[in-house]
Amino acid sequence: MIEVEHLSKHYGDKKAVNDISFKAGDGEILGFLGPNGAGKSTTMNILTGYISSTSGKAKIDGIDILEDPKAAKAKIGYLPELPPLYMDMTVKEYLNFIYDLKKCKLPRNTHLKDICSLVKIEHVYKRLIRNLSKGYRQRVGLAQALVGNPNVLILDEPTVGLDPKQIIEIRTLIKKLGRNHTVILSSHILSEVQAVCDKIVVINEGRIVADDTEDNLSQRLSQDNRLTVRIEGEQRKVTEMLEGIKNVVKVDIGAKHGEDIMEYRIEAKEGSDIRRELFTSCVEHGFVILEMKSSELTLEDIFLRLTMGESITGGEE
Repeated sequence: MIEVEHLSKHYGDKKAVNDISFKAGDGEILGFLGPNGAGKSTTMNILTGYISSTSGKAKIDGIDILEDPKAAKAKIGYLPELPPLYMDMTVKEYLNFIYDLKKCKLPRNTHLKDICSLVKIEHVYKRLIRNLSKGYRQRVGLAQALVGNPNVLILDEPTVGLDPKQIIEIRTLIKKLGRNHTVILSSHILSEVQAVCDKIVVINEGRIVADDTEDNLSQRLSQDNRLTVRIEGEQRKVTEMLEGIKNVVKVDIGAKHGEDIMEYRIEAKEGSDIRRELFTSCVEHGFVILEMKSSELTLEDIFLRLTMGESITGGEE
């Protein structure tokens, strides 16, 4: 649905975006991450047709945004960080204005009613936008992006400035929209991307430094294969059992958490996953696993590694 191929944008000697490529498929929510000045906004402005690229291509449903901007833009719904609202209009007046602006052909009343129901703004439909809370203004911004039922939604910081309840509501709505739309979500809130997105693209200094799922990125960037396991059973026998599991390199004994309940730190060979065999062995020996934690990196760890060169190995030392 969205294809970016060798896209670059230069301002004189400054390379804001430098030869980036990525894709977002139908019904996929893609999280677009990067520090300030990394090239996120420039990329999103190119995708929406607001600015042109220096080289490369950006295609929306197979349509090049530069070659046929009108057709490509008809497939895009865009919510910038500051929603483009007219405060002196009612919600009804504003959405009808957007309907006319987009030259929408869908049945006006039914279409706008369906959108208002989806984003839950029916009861403020006749109110002035200036009198709405920030949360409801954000919903109206989402509503305008949905006018015309575009295939692609590009959302820039959609929950910025909202309270916790409003954030949860908008996240739930975005996940719902992701069932029928391709969504690109740009956010500085890593927990938001983690909660909503199917795939993550990280841009740094104008280049794509990661393009994968969170789980795959975590596994690829982790430099160790360690598990921390809390097991109930006689310490000596548990240790012998753990050391006998295939691909286990080292077993360290940690804190005691009760009678015959110990914490064990297990290091396995690189690229191996011992969790299934560990579980099976504990069952066969009559030991009880009370807790198991892997050393996989969090999204915050991944982001820091990719953008700041932080040395993070995960797990406990």
